[in-house]
Amino acid sequence: MVNRPMRLPPGPGQESVWDYPRPPRLELCGLPILVRFAGETIAETSRAYRLLETSHPPVYYLPPQDIRQDLLEPAAGSSFCEFKGKASYVTIVANGRRSERAGWLYERPAAPYGALAGHIAFYASRVDEARVGDEIVQPQPGDFYGGWVTSGIVGPFKGAPGTMGW
Repeated sequence: MVNRPMRLPPGPGQESVWDYPRPPRLELCGLPILVRFAGETIAETSRAYRLLETSHPPVYYLPPQDIRQDLLEPAAGSSFCEFKGKASYVTIVANGRRSERAGWLYERPAAPYGALAGHIAFYASRVDEARVGDEIVQPQPGDFYGGWVTSGIVGPFKGAPGTMGW
C-alpha cells in the first residue's frame, strides 16, 4: 500500500482537495471560465459546473452553448468513470493546429450527474490557455483526471506518477 503525503492546510480563501467528497459533488461555479487554443476562444462561460472529488483539483464542465462547436470534432475512444459513466472525447481543430482528445463529455451521465449531459471539460495541458476568473490555471499533475489547479486550492493532488494508490 502506498502512503499519501499529508494534507496541506488551506490558507485564507483556499480549499483543500482532501475536504472534497467521494463520490464527487457537482456544483455550479459562477466564475468566468475561458479556454483558448490556436488564437481562438474555444469556450467562454459563467455557467460552468465544477466537479469536486477527494484528492483531485476541480474539473470544470462547460455548457455546449458556450463552446465553439465548429472547432471540435469527435475523437476516437472512450473511457468509463465509476460515478459518471461512459465518456467520449473531442479534438480541437483551429487555424491549422490540432489538439487531440483535448476534452471529454458524458452524453448520458449516471445519476446524480445528469446536469453534465453534453457539457465538455477540457484538459488545461492540451489548450493554450485556460482561466478561472482572471487566473490562468495549471494542469493537474499526470493529466489523467483533467483537474485545473488554481491558487484557491491546496493538495497534495492525486494524478502524478506514484499517486494511484492513494
